[in-house]
Amino acid sequence: MSIFALILIAFAMSSDAFAVSISKGAQLKNPRILNALKMGLIFGVIEGITPIIGWAIGSAGSSYVQEVDHWIAFILLFSLGLHMLYVSFQAEETEISSRSLGRNRALAATMLTALGTSIDAMTVGVTFAFLDVNIVVASVLIGLATSLMVTIGALLGRGLGALVGKRAEAFGGIILIVIGSWTLYSHLSV
Repeated sequence: MSIFALILIAFAMSSDAFAVSISKGAQLKNPRILNALKMGLIFGVIEGITPIIGWAIGSAGSSYVQEVDHWIAFILLFSLGLHMLYVSFQAEETEISSRSLGRNRALAATMLTALGTSIDAMTVGVTFAFLDVNIVVASVLIGLATSLMVTIGALLGRGLGALVGKRAEAFGGIILIVIGSWTLYSHLSV
């Protein structure tokens, strides 16, 4: 897989975290750069670790499914992309404001939110086990992209709020569908 495709996947994986960070940034009175950086770091580390977990799971079974691995990669990426599109068109859920939680509970809530948005990165990690991907490079790119996007989202959240949040997730879903389709096409056309 090319570095360009990995970068696209990294930013696609960060789109749901970006949408959440806009929402969280909108809840803050005056989002500060230090708070945005902390949130970006938490999301980035968690989002960077989960593809490695998925890759380990996928590697354990990749030798058994080598002849259909391109179909598995296509189905996983396409399904995940469709799910992200579906979620992007759903009504906003009511979120508990971090201001109403204590400091430790707010950190735990942020970490759980980051974990929730990183499940898709674990699925992509499983896909990476079936493709020729350097998992360390992919995980670092996903973590960095997520850190960057969450930091920006938290800072912009106050002004952008509902305008950009769901559109970012829809865009990420489209990217995954395109990459999954390209993976299938490139294997079938050989």
